[in-house]
Amino acid sequence: MSDIAEIQIRYFPGSPHLVMNERGDWCDLYVYEDMTLKAGESACIPLGIAMRLPIGYEAIIAPRSSTFKRTGLIQTNSVGVVDNSYSGNNDQWMMPVYATRDVVIEKGTRLCQFRIQERQPKLVFNEVATLNGPDRGGFGTSGK
Repeated sequence: MSDIAEIQIRYFPGSPHLVMNERGDWCDLYVYEDMTLKAGESACIPLGIAMRLPIGYEAIIAPRSSTFKRTGLIQTNSVGVVDNSYSGNNDQWMMPVYATRDVVIEKGTRLCQFRIQERQPKLVFNEVATLNGPDRGGFGTSGK
């Protein structure tokens, strides 16, 4: 893998431009429009961008570490996956959320972050009678 990957990006009008943080591998994403949510409501928060990822890559979107503390929002699908085919001019990235309390999120708020990774190769499942590996003790154990 190269140290530099080019991503084609289309900013929706007035959207903040992305800046890669030199101190980490994740890039912050910004709220595209003011949003008001009441406790118990869910919404897809627009992020004001569409991207064409490099061939063979996908993006992972996750909340910033401060998102819940500051907003009470939970990403409803825990993590977002954007594959390379979601790359049209109107394929705006969004973050689906659930509000645990009333909240106003202002345009430009850094709400979530993303990184790219190589996509999974095609898998073939080969059924066997035994795996011939040592058992770790089942779910929730470290093997000891």
